Order: sequence, then structure tokens, then C-alpha cells
Amino acid sequence: MKKDIHPTYYPKAQVNCACGNVFTVGSTRELLDIEICSNCHPFYTGKSKIVDALGQVQKFKERVAKSKKK
Repeated sequence: MKKDIHPTYYPKAQVNCACGNVFTVGSTRELLDIEICSNCHPFYTGKSKIVDALGQVQKFKERVAKSKKK
């Protein structure tokens, strides 16, 4: 490695998830704040969540029902 061109590496950087999970990783930042980790991600937990923004899921289901009627 060339000297004085790489960022400082922190082998024990702390990661704080929004769900409350805390763990350490290697990173160029000392503290990382994340929203989703393996403890709360639906793929790893097996629990799916539908985030409905302004009824978009309901609108989609209505469009699918209309297309099936035709």
C-alpha cells in the first residue's frame, strides 16, 4: 500500500441498527448507523412486511381484480 493516501481503517467499528442490534465490523468509519440488519431484515427473519404507502397496495390489488374480470 502507498503511504498517506488511504483512509484510516478501524478493525472494530461499531454498527448500531435501528432495531437496537449492535455489532462490530471492520470499516473506514468508527461508528455506523444503519436501518436494517440481519436481525430485522425480512429475508433473514422469515417475516414479511407490506409497507403500504398511500394505499398503493390496495390500488394494485384492485387493478389486478379488474384485469381478471375481463
